[in-house]
Amino acid sequence: MNIVGISAGYHESSCCLLRNGELIAAAAEERFSRLKHDSRLPVNAFRYCLSAGGLTIADLDAVAYYESPAKKLGRQLWAAKSTNIVDQPWLDGRRAEREIRERLGYEGSIECFDHHLSHAASSFLYSGFEDAAILTVDGVGEWATTTYGRGHGHQIELFEEVCFPHSLGLLYSTLTNYLGFRVNGGEYKVMGLAPYGQPQHLAKLRQLLRDSPRGQYTLDLTYFDFSRQDRMYTAALNELLGEPPRPPESELTSFHRDLACSLQRLLEEVLLRKVRYLANQTTSPNLVMAGGVALNCVANGHILRHGPFERLFVQPAAGDAGGCLGAAALAYARHAGARPSKEAMRHVYLGPEFGHAEIARLLAATGITAEDFSGRTPELLEAVVDRLAAGRVVAWFQGRMEFGPRALGARSILADPRNPEIRQRLNQLVKKRENFRPFAPSVLRERAAEHFDLPHDSPFMLEVCQVRSPLDLPAITHVDGSARPQTVDRRFCPRYAALLDAFDARTGCPVLVNTSFNVRGEPIVATPVDALLCLASSGIESLALGDFLIDRSAVPEHWIHHIETVEQPRLDAQRRHTGINEHVYTFL
Repeated sequence: MNIVGISAGYHESSCCLLRNGELIAAAAEERFSRLKHDSRLPVNAFRYCLSAGGLTIADLDAVAYYESPAKKLGRQLWAAKSTNIVDQPWLDGRRAEREIRERLGYEGSIECFDHHLSHAASSFLYSGFEDAAILTVDGVGEWATTTYGRGHGHQIELFEEVCFPHSLGLLYSTLTNYLGFRVNGGEYKVMGLAPYGQPQHLAKLRQLLRDSPRGQYTLDLTYFDFSRQDRMYTAALNELLGEPPRPPESELTSFHRDLACSLQRLLEEVLLRKVRYLANQTTSPNLVMAGGVALNCVANGHILRHGPFERLFVQPAAGDAGGCLGAAALAYARHAGARPSKEAMRHVYLGPEFGHAEIARLLAATGITAEDFSGRTPELLEAVVDRLAAGRVVAWFQGRMEFGPRALGARSILADPRNPEIRQRLNQLVKKRENFRPFAPSVLRERAAEHFDLPHDSPFMLEVCQVRSPLDLPAITHVDGSARPQTVDRRFCPRYAALLDAFDARTGCPVLVNTSFNVRGEPIVATPVDALLCLASSGIESLALGDFLIDRSAVPEHWIHHIETVEQPRLDAQRRHTGINEHVYTFL
């Protein structure tokens, strides 16, 4: 049975392939189109999934779509009326089906599942738990913003929901907007900024939300405006906080740091109350979570440490991208009468990979000088360690690309965590982002407890914990002494684990800085061409591209000129044409 899952139409458009219940491939459209948060039908990701499975479109038994277009249309019509935007082509409950038919050429069965049910399935049906309590939290699906449920075997019951406009995701996004960051991306920045402040505004922010019985809560809509195209808040929020909104890219003051801290604290308070309520409605010691809010790894750690559940599984692609996984799993369960797999999701290396010959042909065509280490992997690792130990920043492009927002040792930028200068260099010269942003560590799974207060595996970087290493690790230790580690299992990422072994043997440190292989505003690289372009346009000093090792000095100067004058303007123009808007949460 071959089932393709699709999420599309808002952002993080993605596609996956289940073959007889096994997850064969998954990828986001943005990795192919190079448009961050690309919302369009994932045509390129769909083609990739078929290719990875060795299938043609005729081999598919079903396409599963991650939400109900008819139910969503009601909210879209509300948004169109409230914003005076009418007669738009996307206000069409048949649009998703029509595009799948016309743009993908698919004539078979299309099965649609509610947005939050897809979120729920993306967590529970890949958790490995036989039973679990289920919590999904995001901005909004069709109408639901938060759901509570229980799962057993292949069955999922969502027994309560909170509906739009009342939303923890929209609350967080509104304050993200107020703080001058982009919505659907800047929330990570608010989370990273929070430890620099104090919860001085917590009492005021509590006025934005009223707790209600059971799993319910309501926003005080005096402070929110979801009908505008330039902001998500009203003048009443300015008056409540006593400070004007922060202009984007302007200086961050103590007020902004304290507001971020207060917001993060409020989110943790509310989630913990609702998790305790959920525990009272279920008998399972297990909790699974999905939805964009489930990517708040600080809150996840707080829930696990202070909540009533013994175990927590968070879908690694918890946002809309992961909805395709849930939809595909629901379709499989419907047809097979069983869950896709009883095993937990152990890795997300589900994207494209590139062979030695393919990379060699590319390098020959570009004229870039690279050392070929094929058949000499230990020597490649030692050469990379030479550079890392010398304080250089090394990009690491190996094997199949990760699915989801985290780089996990396949499309990563690496550095020495002991170097106190690395964090600033990475932020300013490579990632080209704000200096307060923290960097995450990768650590060998069996060595994690020596360096982090983490009593279990964390393969997807979805939980924050305290650093307790005997080593000084300034590059990965946040201002509050925390870090967001990835525990590396050599069964699923053997070459990356071998690199950590080699770095440990040389330095006595089994930890590396691991951040995503991209620069600000760009998706994570997908192909060797993307990797070379990123090397040329950033402060990355070396690139391990499969078996090849390339130093930046080998990149021709005309490449840099081409990127600045041709490639970047082309991408900017394409973004404007596709109308991708990250200033407010778009409800259409």
